[in-house]
Amino acid sequence: MLAKPTPSGLSPFEIPAFRTSVVRCDPGGMSRYRWTSGTRPVIARFVWDGWPFELFGDHRPVDQQRGWIHFEVERRLLALDGGTLRRAVGKLRADGLKTEPAFAAVLGISGDPYRGLLQLAAETDAELRARLAVRGLG
Repeated sequence: MLAKPTPSGLSPFEIPAFRTSVVRCDPGGMSRYRWTSGTRPVIARFVWDGWPFELFGDHRPVDQQRGWIHFEVERRLLALDGGTLRRAVGKLRADGLKTEPAFAAVLGISGDPYRGLLQLAAETDAELRARLAVRGLG
């Protein structure tokens, strides 16, 4: 008999197997964190074959998670730009800034860069193009 899939799309039988596989990847142990605010997502960090990994789990569908919304805004902005934005953000990232703060700096977004990018998600492509043009981008 097949188990009913969970909201993640995995059957209840696959989730423990996935967890066991992930734990087995890092014999040195895995760091696990649970946020205490919002939807209380879980983060697991481990190293496998010399590569660091971070798994993020949230009960919300991916397209409603802040990280995905940031990714989509960044993708849209880069698609509307001719390469200047990509180079400017890339330089700041190479200098040590994280992605969202780098985008915010290049776009002139003041305050919390993560909230600022979330607010851009509601803008149309025409509004994003205008924002890029004001900054000499696009």
